Amino acid sequence: MRLLAWCVLFLVFADEVLAMVALGYWGWQQDPPWLWVWLLPLVATQAWFWFASPRARYGHWLGRPVVKVLVFGAASLALWDAGHPTLAGAFLVFSAAVNALALLPVVTQVLEESTPGREPADR
Repeated sequence: MRLLAWCVLFLVFADEVLAMVALGYWGWQQDPPWLWVWLLPLVATQAWFWFASPRARYGHWLGRPVVKVLVFGAASLALWDAGHPTLAGAFLVFSAAVNALALLPVVTQVLEESTPGREPADR
């Protein structure tokens, strides 16, 4: 079961990276591309760092899910607007499935064991 938990955590990480790539891809198509290509992923990464990561300083029972929905929703919308509606839908389904799996007790237990100093998710 621990192997399954680590596989789920890897998929969660890959999902987060793909969200930043999708935002950067959309930013590259906007005007001026040199600004949006790095600004959108930077803003999303900072929001994730402060509110949604496992050791987020301001993460709580409401903030984490809200930021996750905003980031993954924005990434899906960016892919849709960039002309990839099928990919946007697949990404949204993948994000929902992976984040639902990450809520399984075996996965949260492995995460809590591997993150020293992490407070429980219900804080």
